[in-house]
Amino acid sequence: MHELILHHYPTSPFAEKARLLLGFKQLSWRSVTIPPIMPKPDLTALTGGYRKTPVLQVGADIYCDTALIARRLEAEKATPTLFPEGQAFNVASFAQWADSVVFLHAVSLVFQPESIAARFGKAPPEFLKSFIADRSTLFNGGLATRLPAEIARHQWPALMARLQQQLATQSGDYLFGEPSLADFAMAHPLWFLRGTPVTAPLVDDYPDVAAWLARVLGFGHGSASEMSGEDAVSVAREATPAALPEEAFSDPNGFSAGQAVAISAVDYGVDAVEGELLFAGTESLILRREDPRAGTVHVHFPRMGFRIEAR
Repeated sequence: MHELILHHYPTSPFAEKARLLLGFKQLSWRSVTIPPIMPKPDLTALTGGYRKTPVLQVGADIYCDTALIARRLEAEKATPTLFPEGQAFNVASFAQWADSVVFLHAVSLVFQPESIAARFGKAPPEFLKSFIADRSTLFNGGLATRLPAEIARHQWPALMARLQQQLATQSGDYLFGEPSLADFAMAHPLWFLRGTPVTAPLVDDYPDVAAWLARVLGFGHGSASEMSGEDAVSVAREATPAALPEEAFSDPNGFSAGQAVAISAVDYGVDAVEGELLFAGTESLILRREDPRAGTVHVHFPRMGFRIEAR
């Protein structure tokens, strides 16, 4: 059985979501620290060009997007569950909303000049220049658009009021009573805002939200040990991808198994990954690709939020 390897960097919000999922599941994992900006040569050898953070590796299987990573971790360890019985639809739908709407609000608020000055005050000027240049192209070609700061500030109280109302109506301590994927999807944008004293009040001014966030962050990150990117690529090269799911291949747009395709995100960070389409299921897509360093890998994507194009 292969180890869980998370490719991430410390300040990434979605990486924090994945780390918390690992902590909630009380899993052991290997930690590969990747650059926060391109190029990312070891990661690219595994993904074929997918640039978002984080990525989960299990042998020669590479999982992109935290929505799918959550499902892979659920398969790894069923309890405690991320999808409480009778709540799977509510939890997944709320998580998708938090990962998109709430996250884009948080990004707009974090990347204002005062917050950037506080967040990157000790970073070399060259890094800050490169970071801003890298992020400036992130939305090119995608359906998502940058949210103006004044709109984000205007709408933020409504988002927090809804969150407080949801917490107040539950018998338990979490968004749907017991912990679920919804909590971790909502927590990471707020964790991001808590990163500097400039934006922390956007969370801390709501005591019930702050108390809930402390409970979610209290799950920790599980048990991690360091691994180099080069070693992770070697793991993939020496492994054989897992068997395909037993679910029937189904694609409403007529794509077929074995077809040469490109898969890319539809919102932002839309760099395409090319390969052979092996599987299209209800929730996930699997692409087979060959890499000179990583060998044969299967790259997994969620169906929601990604597109397939012929090559």
